[in-house]
Amino acid sequence: MVSILFPTDFSENSMNAIRYALEFFKYENAQFYFMHVYQKEFYDHEDLVSREVYDEVLERVKNESEAKLENLLKTVKEISPNPRFQYHSISAYNSLVEEASRIVNEKDIDLIVMGTKGKSDDRKIVFGSQTFQVLKYVQCPVLAIPANYTNTQPKRILFPTDYLIPYKRRELKLVCDLAGSYRSVVDVVYVSKSDKLSMRQEDNQKFIKDTICKTELNFYTINEKDVAKAIRNYIKEHQVDMLVMVNSQYSFLENVLFPSTIDKVSLDLKIPLLAMQNSTRSI
Repeated sequence: MVSILFPTDFSENSMNAIRYALEFFKYENAQFYFMHVYQKEFYDHEDLVSREVYDEVLERVKNESEAKLENLLKTVKEISPNPRFQYHSISAYNSLVEEASRIVNEKDIDLIVMGTKGKSDDRKIVFGSQTFQVLKYVQCPVLAIPANYTNTQPKRILFPTDYLIPYKRRELKLVCDLAGSYRSVVDVVYVSKSDKLSMRQEDNQKFIKDTICKTELNFYTINEKDVAKAIRNYIKEHQVDMLVMVNSQYSFLENVLFPSTIDKVSLDLKIPLLAMQNSTRSI
């Protein structure tokens, strides 16, 4: 059974990500956890003008959070009355990263699903601040869905890698499961000026070959210095439906998506991104 966490701010972008996942995993036995944190909303509340109203405003924000989650679950059950699914709600006075990390560990979450952007929906950036925080700091794979994206049957998945990371079996199995559900083709692409691999890279490549299963798996080398440019071109030229990247220090994803400020992100993603966090929770 797969366990999936949905951090939500009740925006349309968030709801679109939920719809996407409900459809994508419709043939799986799944536990869905819908989580809303309200610490920031509380401190930003216009009625929080003094310590005297602290408890009153906190209780009001808490009740609003719980009511919205209750309505969300009602909507979700109407959208997907799937007997394979079990639904849970979590309302918490906490920061997004702390609560998501807590739930990931406590419930042994396999995947976090969220929109690339939330309420702000700023077109100048690839990821909203909430999604960026989760991608950057929570040790769990994240599937980020762009606004209005609805293609839940990926035919081709791009997996760029430099073969320098010792991959975790649990996360590669997730790629296998995602691809296997729809018989997606997985293209593993190495962007480099040289075709030659070190022994370490060869071993990591073999681990990928031996672990990703039940689907067509291709290995390519692209002679290009600019990784972001190579990925953009490959997505466009090969009609890629999902991008898979590993997020660890000095990885492709770190270099491409997390420069000094989010506004400088060079990949204008219009397809879902599965960010594998190279998690230490399990091999």
